[in-house]
Amino acid sequence: MTRGLLSLTLLIGGLALAATAQARDTQHLLSIEEAMNTPAARERLDAEIRFVFADADHGEVVAEHGNYVTNKKTNAFNKSDEEACRWVMLSALLSLQERVRAEGGNAVINIESYYKRNAMASRTEYECHAGAVMAGVALRGDVVTLR
Repeated sequence: MTRGLLSLTLLIGGLALAATAQARDTQHLLSIEEAMNTPAARERLDAEIRFVFADADHGEVVAEHGNYVTNKKTNAFNKSDEEACRWVMLSALLSLQERVRAEGGNAVINIESYYKRNAMASRTEYECHAGAVMAGVALRGDVVTLR
């Protein structure tokens, strides 16, 4: 094989590998409890704001403030998928927390994963997608005031 042909073959192979790595979109179903109990989550999530997933009991709603979606991404480079997913889940929860504060509520109920507008409701798991460079979590829920 000539030197030029060898270089071309290596270049094409390298580009194919890069395209494959870039295109990775691995779905993970991970523990909500674990994500909410990381040191960062315990420090940053307001204990006065309730996050209620799926159809879990939440008590009496005294005011409804609207349905909101948050779609967050984070840098996954040099992190395990699970680590990147926990971090981006916290980002999504913080976004909902800010919406609760802005709307004057005290909870988000009926929270479900909403990745690429596909709803997945679970009391115990959230959906995260991780690639070679980015990880993402989308959540949808109802901001309310509970008694």
